[in-house]
Amino acid sequence: MDFKKVTAASNTQTRDLDLFEEKCGNVYVAINILAKRADQIAIEIKEELNRTLEQFGNQQDNLEEIFENREQIEISKFYERLPKPTAIAIKELEDDKLYFRKAEKIED
Repeated sequence: MDFKKVTAASNTQTRDLDLFEEKCGNVYVAINILAKRADQIAIEIKEELNRTLEQFGNQQDNLEEIFENREQIEISKFYERLPKPTAIAIKELEDDKLYFRKAEKIED
């Protein structure tokens, strides 16, 4: 996922629960789906951040370390400014970009 193109709101917004019910059939099912997707997004963000920061893994005591540290700080600030994973998941649901399926009941 390209987090530079995420259009989800980074501030708190009031949500219409009817939208969740319309998309998933039940508000509680929608919240469960959103929670699972938010967990997936959080893992993706963390893995991408770790991969990016691995470039700075070597420990050197010289002047280059100061500049590398500034780069690390800028990268970290970018990831801190991203919308929360829950907001991204809600935006995906609103835009119909979130795929989910309901488990079928098995009758004996």
